[in-house]
Amino acid sequence: MFSHIMVGADDVEKAKAFYDAILGELGHKPGVMDEKGRCFYFTKEGIFSITKPINGEPACHGNGSTIGFAAENADAADRWHAAGLAHGGTTCEDPPGVREGAKLNLYLAYLRDPSGNKICAMHRMG
Repeated sequence: MFSHIMVGADDVEKAKAFYDAILGELGHKPGVMDEKGRCFYFTKEGIFSITKPINGEPACHGNGSTIGFAAENADAADRWHAAGLAHGGTTCEDPPGVREGAKLNLYLAYLRDPSGNKICAMHRMG
């Protein structure tokens, strides 16, 4: 459904170190910097990227926005969460764990990245 997601960061190098760590726990390669100072993570499904805002204003998070990353299992989500905390992220929402729904149980782990963007690792349980 999505071609790409881009988040803003005032310090792209710091954000890259954070995302290299958490996305590495989900099996993704480190991000690639381009000549404009942007960072890209390429997958078959789409692209995740980081940039300084092009309007020159400070980066800020979207109130009510969450970006979710697929985790193969709860262990991967927990490693993702721990790597995020170790690399400048902060915990938000409930601690990582199972959230029961009417039709589907999910294992969710939430963080805010160093720029304040709300992100989540999600494993769809069987």
